Amino acid sequence: MSQTPANPTLANQPPAKALKIALAQLDPTVGDVAGNIAKLRAAREKSRTLGADLMVVSELFVAGYPPEDLVLKPAFGDACRSSAEAFARETADGGPGVLFGTVWPETEGGTRKVYNAAVLADGGKILGVRFKNDLPNYGVFDEKRVFAAGPLPGPILFRGVKLGVPICEDIWQDEVVECLTECGAEILISPNGSPFDWPKPDQRMNVCVARVTESGLPLIYLNQIGGQDELVFDGASFVLNADCTLAAQLPAWAEAIQLTTWTRGANGWTCAQGERAMLPERDAAAYHACVLGLRDYVTKNGFPGVVLGMSGGVDSALCAAMAVDALGADNVHCVMMPYKFTSGDSLTDAADCAGALGARYDSIDIAPAVEGLYAMTAPLFAGRPRDIAEENVQSRVRGTTLMAISNKFGAMLVTTGNKSEMSVGYCTIYGDMNGGFNPIKDLYKMEVYRLCRWRNANVPTGGKGPPGIVIPERIITKAPTAELRENQKDQDSLPPYEALDDMLKCLVEDELPLAAIVARGHELAVVERIARLLNVAEYKRRQAAPGVKISARNFGRDRRYPITNRFRENAAGYEIDAHSAPKMAAVAGDGME
Repeated sequence: MSQTPANPTLANQPPAKALKIALAQLDPTVGDVAGNIAKLRAAREKSRTLGADLMVVSELFVAGYPPEDLVLKPAFGDACRSSAEAFARETADGGPGVLFGTVWPETEGGTRKVYNAAVLADGGKILGVRFKNDLPNYGVFDEKRVFAAGPLPGPILFRGVKLGVPICEDIWQDEVVECLTECGAEILISPNGSPFDWPKPDQRMNVCVARVTESGLPLIYLNQIGGQDELVFDGASFVLNADCTLAAQLPAWAEAIQLTTWTRGANGWTCAQGERAMLPERDAAAYHACVLGLRDYVTKNGFPGVVLGMSGGVDSALCAAMAVDALGADNVHCVMMPYKFTSGDSLTDAADCAGALGARYDSIDIAPAVEGLYAMTAPLFAGRPRDIAEENVQSRVRGTTLMAISNKFGAMLVTTGNKSEMSVGYCTIYGDMNGGFNPIKDLYKMEVYRLCRWRNANVPTGGKGPPGIVIPERIITKAPTAELRENQKDQDSLPPYEALDDMLKCLVEDELPLAAIVARGHELAVVERIARLLNVAEYKRRQAAPGVKISARNFGRDRRYPITNRFRENAAGYEIDAHSAPKMAAVAGDGME
């Protein structure tokens, strides 16, 4: 389809002097073409009641974002395009026009190409289709492998106004906006599917300010909301006037439709000052992200609720609070599974936390299963001292028990390991790593503690849990332990979490050389050991459940290291001889060593 306006008579329309644009920040579902169109239709009706001339939604809304390799299925692309064309015909009813995103296949010279497209529909017609020019191919994005890049776009004429439509990544460099400006665009509207991480809100604003400053044009930044597997989208859409003042700010972490009012003056278009929501900052934003990611993963995949193991520790307590906030207490089942090393404090703390949250709580004694496995393997293990193999039997019995509950009742198993543990392999594969989703997978241990305290002082927006102290203070203050042997503490095997987390952030997020990490005050031997553990635990992380991405570099989508990997670094910064490189001892066993 041509990227020029489909209705040439629009070129004769007189310039509009006023325009009302509804910003529809919505939560689509990947692959649910019919459901997304229905949501689009309902939002358009709401925008009509607000008096909108135009409604804008996010990138690839009809398909859901990101559709990944669904784009390679011809039937999917055809469904998206035909549904988009059918929806465009609905705009003949006199209601507002709609700018929406969709997968758009075309056959050009006998070759099928598929584009990431923005479609502007009004009056029962498609006024124009614009294709994304700058396809991101870094971090969580790999659009170049599924989409064809579009040409530099021109504006689309809508009711006498020339709208420039740079799609998401198109605004992160200056070329697309420069082209639109030179072609006479009057308002920039950028539909986005921009996933959240901690640095992202400030980065988006800085990019948009740069484009507005360069072009001298006002800009609408419309982002999607919702969770999609590991990614979570915070919304937080906004409008900048040509002088870079913030004219409107939609909330983060919630669907919203907000009307903006525009007038044309001697110096171009201006958006009147509208609602400007306050955005949650670091810890609050992280908690909201984890809750939304968990909620959408559970509900979009059709689970009736969740089950999780309650140890009496901080990680499972935080996951239980997030689950209740996401799904409601009636849909959360907490299970304590004590063995002889489980302390009385842990039993009390787990029960108190579940009680404070109002969730179902059960305790299942795993001694019969553990002792049975010990007896079963005793002849084979005879003559060998008790070690990590026996310890991990306990964890694996717990994992199997939870999976049985999940199978029986249909609830999804939530796994509860934090990023610090996942980094160094302080977790049991086929044991406490069992589960379908992990809301705290990208949170370091000290961040877990901070979010526990945040939740005790706050209820998240839309949260379904109770106010007040829901994570008992003793859970937060006591020394963390796996309780797999007598008097075990995490820091028998690990550095203090404050130091561990700093080293891990240097290694994972920043890829600093070991010498630079030592210069921060860490001992060389400790840094080398943590770097080694990080490397050899890759095979575990490949088998871990998906979880919400919070940081700029999470495991899986962002950080993709080979499992079979004999490159090692030392403090001098060069490769150790491959023949003397540390082996993956943890593959045969299951501990950190």
